[in-house]
Amino acid sequence: MPAPARTLHGDAVRVLSPFAAARPTRLSRLVILSVLLSASVSPVPAVAHAAAGATFDWAWPVAAPHPIVRPFIAPATPYAAGHRGIDIAAAEGSSVTAPTDGVVYFAGVVVDRPVLSIRHADGLVSSYEPVESALPAGTAIVRGQLVGHVLSGHCSPACLHFGVRRYGEYVSPLNYLGGIPPSVLLPTRTLAHPP
Repeated sequence: MPAPARTLHGDAVRVLSPFAAARPTRLSRLVILSVLLSASVSPVPAVAHAAAGATFDWAWPVAAPHPIVRPFIAPATPYAAGHRGIDIAAAEGSSVTAPTDGVVYFAGVVVDRPVLSIRHADGLVSSYEPVESALPAGTAIVRGQLVGHVLSGHCSPACLHFGVRRYGEYVSPLNYLGGIPPSVLLPTRTLAHPP
C-alpha cells in the first residue's frame, strides 16, 4: 500500500488517504446517476412493456353473467384485513372451469371450506371456494376444462370466491379477466442529456 500523501494548507498539514482518488466526487455521482436514469427510461411504448410475458385473457371460471357481489380489496399489509379475491354470483351446483392452462396445486378443505387451487405460468396461482372437485393435486388441466362445482357456504345466495396470487402476493383477478388493465408508469419527459 502506498504511503499517504501530505499537503500543506497554511500552517496545517493534511494527510490524504491513498484511496482519496477512488472516492466519487459530486460531479461523478451526478453523471453516474444520470446515466442510470436515462438507461432505465426507454422510448418503447407502454403497451410493449405491459404485454411482455403477461396474460390478460383468462376465461371467467363460471358461466355468464358475472355479477361481482364483493370486489377485491387489497390489504394494507400481508396480514391485514382485506378481501383477497372477488365473489362472483353463481348458483349452487354451477360448473367451475379453468380460466387458463395449469396444474392442480391443492384440492382439499381449508378451515371449513373446500378449496381448489391451480398453478399457472408466470408465478400465478388461482383459487376457488367453496368448490367441490374430484381432481387430485398434480392433475394437468386446460383452459375451459371443468374443475369442480360451486357449493353453498360462502355467500348468501351462493357465490364463487375467485382469488389470484402472483408470486405469493394476492392481486385482483380482474387483472387477468380483462377488467382492469395493468398499471404502467411512464416518465413525463425524457432527458436527452444529463443535467
